[in-house]
Amino acid sequence: METETQLEASQNDIPQQESKKLDAINDIPQQESKKLDARNDIPQQESKKLNFSNLTFRIWPPAQRTRDAVIARLIETLTTPSVLSKRYGAMPTDEADFTARFIENDAFSVADAAASAEDDGIEVLQVYSKEISKRMLEAVKSRSSAAASGISSGVDDTTSPAQPAGGPNEESVSSSVETEG
Repeated sequence: METETQLEASQNDIPQQESKKLDAINDIPQQESKKLDARNDIPQQESKKLNFSNLTFRIWPPAQRTRDAVIARLIETLTTPSVLSKRYGAMPTDEADFTARFIENDAFSVADAAASAEDDGIEVLQVYSKEISKRMLEAVKSRSSAAASGISSGVDDTTSPAQPAGGPNEESVSSSVETEG
């Protein structure tokens, strides 16, 4: 009989034990939530320690590395096949290098003169970009017109713009006939 009472007592304890287990399981989300809250408090506490009021983000003036990248891109644009080179002709690399450095330097000077202390740099960067585009187009147009008129150093003076290089023109043919006879 004692074993029956012990058995009954232990059976009565099972629901209590299960209830305690369920309570412990139900407490897990609360404990996890407390852990997450504690984790979320860490950045808040750190941000209270850090003072971001003196942190500024400036895009003007660009770093020298950025300016060098602009020059490299200009050289690439001036020397490789593109819509621009198809219309105005590609430049030799050494000429493109000189021209690109000149364009970037002039554009930087104009944009820097337009900069003010109140600017966040975006407007100045737009001026810089527009100046580069404008000056690049001016450079290829002037080179193209100079080549068309035979002024450029890379053009053979004996050929006309309409005639391919290496082919005889009327003047050279007639002068060679006169000297032979």
